[in-house]
Amino acid sequence: MEQPFSTSKVTVEYFDPHDVFKLLAPGLVPRLPLRNLHWQSHAGPLRSIDTLHIELVPAGEKNSITSQITSPPPSGQPDSLASRDDGFQTQIGAASSSDAVDQATNKNNTPVRRHQIPGLRRTPYLKVLLVRCDDNDSYKGHVRQEIREWIKTNTSPSGSKRNTAENHDAFEWLIVHVVIPNTVAATQPRDSGSVSEKSSAASRWRPGSSTLFEKMRSDFNTSSKGTVDRVAQIRIGVNDVPYDILPRVVPAVPSGYTETQQETENSWTDLISKFRSLILSSFDLRVSQYEEDIREKDAQRSLPGWNFCTFFILKEGLARGFESVGLVEDALVGYDELSVGLDMIVKDQATTGSTSATNALLSYTEGLKQIALKARAAIAGAEYDDEDELVDLQSSHAEGAQPKDAYDDIPISSTKKPYRDMIVANNVSVFDFRCYIFARQISLLLRLGNAWSTREELLAKLKEQQESVLHGVAPRAPPPKQKENEHEDLTMLAEICRRTLEFIPIVSQVMRNDVFAALSEMAKSDGDDAVAAVQSDPMVSEVVENLVASFAFSIAQQILAQTSTKALPIPPSTLGPQDAQEPKSAIPEPKTMMHPARSSSLAIRTGDTAGVGRPLPSPNVFTSRQPGSSEDQGQSTFLKAGLEELAARRAELYILSRNILAECGKKRGWTDGWSSVPVIGESAMVEMVDIDLDEDETPAAEDGKASASYEAVISISGIDSKLLKTALDNTDDFYRLYETLTDKALRHYTVADHTHSVKTCMADIAVLKYHLGDYGSASSYLWETTPFFGDSGWSLLELSMLVMCSRCLKQLQQKEDYVKVMLKLLTKAAAAERDYQGQKLNFRLGKKDDIEYPDSAAIKGFLDDLLAVTRTLPTELRIPLSSFFSVVEVEGPPEYHQGRDGISLNLKINSLLVDDLKVDTGKVRVVSTAGRSSKEIWFELAEAIIIKPGKNKLKLNSNSAVPGSYEIDRIDLRASNLRLHHEREAGQPLSKANDILQSPYVSIYHRADTLDVRLHASKHIQLDRNNTVDIELDSGWNDIINMEVRVKAATGGLRLLTSEARCISSSAEFSKPPEGGLFCFGSVPRDGALRIRFPYTVEQETTSISIRVDVSYTTEDGTFFFSKTPVIDTALALGVNVQDVFKHDALFSRFTVSTASHSPLRLFKSELVSSEVFESEFGVPPTAPVVIFPRQPASLLYKITRKMDAKINPKTKKIMYLRLHYSVLLEEIECLIGDSLTESLQDTPLRPFSRLLRSTVIPHIRHGFVGQDLERAALLGSVPTAFLSSVNWAKYFVGLGKASDGTDCSQALTSFLRRWQAEHPKLSLEAASISSEPRSILIPVDIPSLTIVHTADIRLQQPSSPASPLSALPDSPTPTVCTNQLLPAVLHLKWTRIWDTVTPTSDQTDLEFSYELVGPQDTWLLGGRRKGHFVIPAPSHSDGPNFKSTPDTEAEIPILLVPLREGWLPYPSVDIREVRPYDDIAAVSSPSGKTPGDGGGVHFETDFRNLGETVRVVADRARVTLSLDASGPGGGPLVLDVERLREVGGGEGRIVA
Repeated sequence: MEQPFSTSKVTVEYFDPHDVFKLLAPGLVPRLPLRNLHWQSHAGPLRSIDTLHIELVPAGEKNSITSQITSPPPSGQPDSLASRDDGFQTQIGAASSSDAVDQATNKNNTPVRRHQIPGLRRTPYLKVLLVRCDDNDSYKGHVRQEIREWIKTNTSPSGSKRNTAENHDAFEWLIVHVVIPNTVAATQPRDSGSVSEKSSAASRWRPGSSTLFEKMRSDFNTSSKGTVDRVAQIRIGVNDVPYDILPRVVPAVPSGYTETQQETENSWTDLISKFRSLILSSFDLRVSQYEEDIREKDAQRSLPGWNFCTFFILKEGLARGFESVGLVEDALVGYDELSVGLDMIVKDQATTGSTSATNALLSYTEGLKQIALKARAAIAGAEYDDEDELVDLQSSHAEGAQPKDAYDDIPISSTKKPYRDMIVANNVSVFDFRCYIFARQISLLLRLGNAWSTREELLAKLKEQQESVLHGVAPRAPPPKQKENEHEDLTMLAEICRRTLEFIPIVSQVMRNDVFAALSEMAKSDGDDAVAAVQSDPMVSEVVENLVASFAFSIAQQILAQTSTKALPIPPSTLGPQDAQEPKSAIPEPKTMMHPARSSSLAIRTGDTAGVGRPLPSPNVFTSRQPGSSEDQGQSTFLKAGLEELAARRAELYILSRNILAECGKKRGWTDGWSSVPVIGESAMVEMVDIDLDEDETPAAEDGKASASYEAVISISGIDSKLLKTALDNTDDFYRLYETLTDKALRHYTVADHTHSVKTCMADIAVLKYHLGDYGSASSYLWETTPFFGDSGWSLLELSMLVMCSRCLKQLQQKEDYVKVMLKLLTKAAAAERDYQGQKLNFRLGKKDDIEYPDSAAIKGFLDDLLAVTRTLPTELRIPLSSFFSVVEVEGPPEYHQGRDGISLNLKINSLLVDDLKVDTGKVRVVSTAGRSSKEIWFELAEAIIIKPGKNKLKLNSNSAVPGSYEIDRIDLRASNLRLHHEREAGQPLSKANDILQSPYVSIYHRADTLDVRLHASKHIQLDRNNTVDIELDSGWNDIINMEVRVKAATGGLRLLTSEARCISSSAEFSKPPEGGLFCFGSVPRDGALRIRFPYTVEQETTSISIRVDVSYTTEDGTFFFSKTPVIDTALALGVNVQDVFKHDALFSRFTVSTASHSPLRLFKSELVSSEVFESEFGVPPTAPVVIFPRQPASLLYKITRKMDAKINPKTKKIMYLRLHYSVLLEEIECLIGDSLTESLQDTPLRPFSRLLRSTVIPHIRHGFVGQDLERAALLGSVPTAFLSSVNWAKYFVGLGKASDGTDCSQALTSFLRRWQAEHPKLSLEAASISSEPRSILIPVDIPSLTIVHTADIRLQQPSSPASPLSALPDSPTPTVCTNQLLPAVLHLKWTRIWDTVTPTSDQTDLEFSYELVGPQDTWLLGGRRKGHFVIPAPSHSDGPNFKSTPDTEAEIPILLVPLREGWLPYPSVDIREVRPYDDIAAVSSPSGKTPGDGGGVHFETDFRNLGETVRVVADRARVTLSLDASGPGGGPLVLDVERLREVGGGEGRIVA
């Protein structure tokens, strides 16, 4: 069952006594291997065998028929190695030395002697007898007997029970009848039932006979139920038989039967099916027996005499059986279990010290011993000659290859030694045992991974089998398609790498112990001292370390070559190009150790043959891509399963190889560069030891001698790896290989997406380049890897790499990049210092973290270099202020300069740098977002300062003292060409964890003696002109040389007409005409006052406007700036309504003045200014100001008359103006309280805060007084101040600091307000006092133009009777009459044109009017001319214009009035209307005519003199007699008698009904 090769292949032995296999092979071989087999495992689920290869072996021969055709061995290797399993390529058909005893050595079918250990036997699974029988006679004559004898000889007796040995070699048998064309058998069907009904008559009547195939089946198949059919028939086609073999005689009586193509295919399918079932049956029997024996042997483990080697061979036989049928996973499990068993044996042997002959393994390996002795002799310079070795090599050729090649390029191979023979002989060491198990595990994993070596060799074997058929005979079936592009299982390849990474450390320790044990064993004869000397001998240690290093390095490189696959998309090399000078040598690819690529140690091979790889590049050389290179393939279009894991494992193997190389180089003083890396950390300071100055120096000398002796034993003896040996030949090759291995690991880690490992490899290459002086390449690698270590928490390593990068860039003269790296270095160092300071704070709080921080001395001096380089750069570099500084805060309130309008700001700043920083300029901007517009102030350093490490104080000055609450939003410090800046958004909450600016708030108040700007709405308003605004400037203590005032609208839609500005009552005038909102002045003396007035307009009505005023002025102390954006109310404080009453000679206008707000007004004076046409008269003015309340307006009545001598023309001014002088009570109260506060602050230390105090209190007055409070103050003449006591004044005075005497200014101002309020509970408001300059408003009054004013007057005439009551009351305003009394009267009509100020006299025409006397029907009975027309003539120009009616043009119309009821009756009304001509009416009614409003009619009013007058009407009856019955008209009462008044009737009289 055992096979020395790793393929799914079983042996089928065929017996060909009739020489027909050559006819069967062309149809059989193409149908192999068997596919899709299924076997039910005894200890698990159903197993599937995808492909099972069949090795057809003729009976009595050792190898298969194809064993003569073999692949040539690789170039450079001995032929003896071609038949070995080298761990890469499995040689199919090769047999080990242990198999020789198991093969049949003759063709006489002599029974073979079985081996006592079942695992070492190799027997067929199936025996096939090929039979040629042409007719029934030959079958009966001799063929049947031959078959029976063959069955009897090669199979066990029927019905007998097989023993254990037979089950180990269980097999099945099969008879194949090969039918030749042109024979009787060829004319017979397979069974008698298939004969056609259309046969000849003779065959129809002759009794039926069985065919040859049926007879064979009947004779050799058992009749029991469920038996296996062991007979098959294959018919050879006439074209498939060589002409010299084809029979010439055709049977006399042909049956006419011809086999169809389908039947032929069915027969082959039946044969293959029998192969499958019979082979699986044999396999099942063998597995069952092996498992039973293994369980039995395992149960005997504790018994004396139990041998692990025998158990190993037995269990390995089962594993190889699984492997032979393709169940590689089960075979791998078996070897894994054996590996664990070996560990247990070794552990027991080590712990118990058992040396029983049955289980004891050799303490050392003879081959390793010989190599170690040779290496030691080479170091010592002696000639090693051992007769025992020569005897061993001659007597035991199976010991394998020469020692020099024993552990060369292919250290792990199951055929490198006769391991199984050594195990059977119990003559194996732990080292060999582990190597063999690992080699078998790797071989199985390579099969599972479908590795290229196994697959290609297997395909070659299949090709050999197909070519082994007779030449000239075409195969009857096409060969199966081979899956040339079948992909590897990358997961299994990754598993190989993982196991290798675990195996190398273990086997290295085993190998080390093995060699020491061998040398110690040799030294035992010299005594214990010699054994101890061997252990401590540096020469022995060097030999052992070289052997272990070489072996481990070779294993890693071997596995890397075996797991190499085209499916792994390795990116191109990152190594840069080298110089034009080509080095003298190159190191070969690690893969070339499979087949050494050069005869000398420094030869370069450039060919791409199978055994030669491309050379590795030296430093700074891009690798050349070869077509067959698996690591230079393009990126795969998809991510295969296991790809990342395989890449990671292979990278770890490269790193392992590199570490082995580095350890070997370290002994020779060749470092990888990390030892020369600048160390930045406290660890560099604490690694100090105390040295006794009195100590003898002898130990040091002895150490030097020991060191010298150790240096002397450094050698490459014992290193058999050609690659490693070449690398250790000189420093150039060493560093080249080190760099190459690191680069390959980097590229594999890149595919595996292991970012940390990629950056680590790049850092290794960067450090190596730096160590070798290749600063260009080192800087590029350091530039890319440094951020990664910083982000990953390797702060100290990052600083070290930054230092190296800066030195590289400095050497390369790359100033810009050098500056960037230095900035990053200093920034990182500052960040570490910040963390260190926080750590010290945490330490004080009881917290402690074990964190190392950089040593300040290691980075001292870098800042000066940085500043020196930045001076040469053309552009300015901006970096955050937080990079170098930790805390920035405002220290105290601003300092105010005495005698000038300047302030200073003190900043505390904590420097994290280790060097002094010279700051050339510094600026700080504070902004205020409160209000409608933002304000900003810049503070600057007066001179350059030096900021030392730690805490510093900066004093910055500003010539702008604009009051308000500010926040720092920008800090700029400039050192050389380096600008450190910090910016933040004002108004955002502070974050102490992230913002270095801890206290950004600054409060600036307006001092009393500084320049001030006030904005007022003009006190004198004229409504028919643009409103004006006044700007008042107070120079304070400044002697101004020149000054510029710039105004800008801060309200939307506001337009300032500054070109019309003028100075009013000012101490200075404009130095040049104002333009564009700019006013320029010359010198202004101290305490000088300026008032600028200019008009403005607004697009829409607003109640308030805001104007920004910027003042820039120059004094002897410099140029200063002041800005203010005040808001003023522009709404009118009062409202005026007018009511006009036109009379014949005068116009009476009533003006009603009311307040427009909740504040009362005080009206001091009113005046209606006359015009050129009109003049006014007013009554007696009031002696005291009139107080106007919101609900109590004032009424002013003026009599207006026309100046008759005034001539009217278009330029004549007819508009009159009403001028009102008034004051707003609320403004008076604000001024009163403000003046009182200012007066109280005089001659006190708080006087500079008077403006601040006034601006703070005034808004509370506006909100504290409501309408009722203002009315009460106006009535009582006093203002209470109690409302100010409830205000929390302290919050309005925050940030003022302390006074010179140490008192807190905020508390002092609060106390002052409390004290002032207590001393002034009420302030007197004099009612009769007139402001120095009260407000005034000039309102235009336009007199309406009327064409005609009619005057209608009804005059009652006195009666002629003297007894009439009218005669008694001649002067009575109200006449008294009786009802139904006839009252004669006269309607008097007159008119005037004096109020027509529009129509010229020449254009005036005659006007016709109509009148109508109208009265209620139940009140008056009217008689006379109630209606009529009258004409008003145009003014004549003969005697001058006549604008009034004359007696000639006036009308007196008699009428009769009869009152109908009693009471006070108003006079009937007179309705006067214009009578328009017919032409005008037609013109108006026509489409193109004018409307009445377009001037077609005249404007007139009627002054009805009797309006408001009444007539008293009384009854004219003294007594009335009535009848109360229904005898009157309509059933009502009947008036019987009426007695009139005597006074009315003129005498007595009675009326009787």
